[in-house]
Amino acid sequence: MTPRSVHQDITVGTKRGSDELFSSISNGPYIMSTTANGNDSKKFKGDIRGPGVPSRVLHIRKLPNDIAETEVISLGLPFGDVTNLLMLKAKNQAFLEMNSEEAAQNMVGYYSTVMPVIRNHPVYVQFSNHKELKTDNSPNQERAQAALRALSTSHVDTAVAAPSSVLRVVVENLVYPVSLDALCQIFSKFGTVLRIIVFTKNSQFQALLQYPDGASAQAAKLSLDGQNIYNGCCTLRISFSKLTSLNVKYNNEKSRDFTRPDLPSGDSQPTMEHPAMATAFTPGIISAAPYGGATHAFPPAFTIQPAGLTVPALPGGLASLSLPGATRLGFPPLPAGVCVLLISNLNPERVTPHCLFILFGVYGDVMRVKILFNKKENALVQMSDSTQAQLAMSHLSGQQLHGKSLRITLSKHTSVQLPREGHEDQGLTKDYSNSPLHRFKKPGSKNYSNIFPPSATLHLSNIPPSVVEDDLKMLFSSSGAVVKAFKFFQKDHKMALIQMGSVEEAIECLIEFHNHDLGENHHLRVSFSKSSI
Repeated sequence: MTPRSVHQDITVGTKRGSDELFSSISNGPYIMSTTANGNDSKKFKGDIRGPGVPSRVLHIRKLPNDIAETEVISLGLPFGDVTNLLMLKAKNQAFLEMNSEEAAQNMVGYYSTVMPVIRNHPVYVQFSNHKELKTDNSPNQERAQAALRALSTSHVDTAVAAPSSVLRVVVENLVYPVSLDALCQIFSKFGTVLRIIVFTKNSQFQALLQYPDGASAQAAKLSLDGQNIYNGCCTLRISFSKLTSLNVKYNNEKSRDFTRPDLPSGDSQPTMEHPAMATAFTPGIISAAPYGGATHAFPPAFTIQPAGLTVPALPGGLASLSLPGATRLGFPPLPAGVCVLLISNLNPERVTPHCLFILFGVYGDVMRVKILFNKKENALVQMSDSTQAQLAMSHLSGQQLHGKSLRITLSKHTSVQLPREGHEDQGLTKDYSNSPLHRFKKPGSKNYSNIFPPSATLHLSNIPPSVVEDDLKMLFSSSGAVVKAFKFFQKDHKMALIQMGSVEEAIECLIEFHNHDLGENHHLRVSFSKSSI
C-alpha cells in the first residue's frame, strides 16, 4: 500500500499520541489521518452517517486504560464471528467489525439493555460511521490480528476445540457467595443452559454446566474464562468436562434440570466448606427453594440490583462494602423472580397480543400479554420464570418487528393484571396460561435443546405427507415475504428448512404460520434454525 493511498472505507492504522478520529460537521466525506509506526502518514476518506444507522462495524468507547485485545473481541463473540479489530488505546476506544450487520444489530440491541462492564468500567457500544475496516501491517495491528485468530470461532475446529458440551467451572477467590441462579444468568448469554450442578470440592466452589451443543460451551469458555464475577474477586476458571451429559435428580439450590421442572426438590442443605462463606452467611447461602417457576430467591443479606451488588447484613468490617457498577462481566443477573418484560417501540398499528405470544413463546412459555391502553407502542409480557425472561430479552432485543426495532427491559411489575370483570379493554390483555401452544410444558421436551437466535432460516416440522415443497413455498410467500431457498430433511419429510429474504421476514412468517393448519390434523410448527441452506 502506498504511503498516501486513499480509501473509500476506513483503513486501520495505529493510533499514537494525540492522533484521533474526527469527522467534519458537514455532510460531505471527511479525512481521517493517522500515523502508523510513527512514520508513514496516511489519509483515509470515509462516509458520514448517523451513529444509529446499522453497520457491521461498531464503535466502542470509554474502555479501561490497560484494555487487552481479547477483552474487546469477547464483547462481540456471543453474537457472531469478529472479523476485524482496530484498537485506539490512547483514546480508550476501539472499532470492532462483525461478520454480518445482523450480528452487529443483535450486539447493539443487547448492550442497549444490559450495559457492558469491563473491569468496573461501563463501556459504550454504538454503530460506527464506517461499513468495514481495512488493516495495515503495523505492530499493533498484527497483535490485534493474532488475538482475532486465537479467539474467533471461524478459525477454531470446534470438533477439536469443543470436546464436550459440559463445562467445569471453578470459582476462585470466593469473597462473596455465588449462587446457582447467578451462574445460570451469566452463562445463558451463550446458549441455553440445560442442566447445572454446584458443589464444593477441595475447599473450592465448583459447578458443572451443560449446554445443548459444544459451540455454546466453546463460546462461553472463550469469553468468560478468567473473568471476575464481582470486582476483583470470584474469578471464573473454565475447562471442558470429561462428562458428555449431566444426570440431575433434584431441582433445588445445588442442582437443576431446566428440561425437567417436574423433578422433586429433595432435602439438601447447602454445604459450607468455604470459611469466608461460613462466617458471613450463617446459616445458609441462599434461601432453599426448589425450582417452581419464579420462586428461587436470594436471602435478604444478598441482593443483586442493576446498580450493583450490596451486602447489607455482613458482620464486622465488611458491613459497609458495596460493589458499584454491577458485575465485572457486564451481565447483571435478573433479580430473582423477575419474569415480566416491558417491550417498547412496537408498531401500534400492527402489534397484537397473539403476535407477541407466538414470538416470545419461542424462548419460554408466555403466561399473559398486555398492550398498554394509552401507549399501544408498549406491552408487558409475562414469562413463566426469570430464566425464560432472560432468554427472551437477550435473543429478541434489537430485532425488527413490523419495521421497528424491539426494545426490551425488565418491568417493575411482578405479574400482568387481567382487566376486572365487566371492564373490557378492547382485547389488549390476554391470558395464555392454559394455551396448548406452550413449547416447554412437557418435562424433558427436546424444544429446550433447540432454542436459537432469530435467523432468516426457519425450521418447519409436523408436515403431513401430502404437502409438497411448492405448497409450503406458496404459503410463506403469500405473506409478501421472499422465499430464497427450501429443503426437506432427507431422512424425515415431516421436517424442512425454509430461508426467507431477511431475519425480519422470518420473524413475521414465524408469527403468522406457527400452528398453521395444513390439513390431515397436522398443525405446522415453526422455529428459528441454527443452520442455513
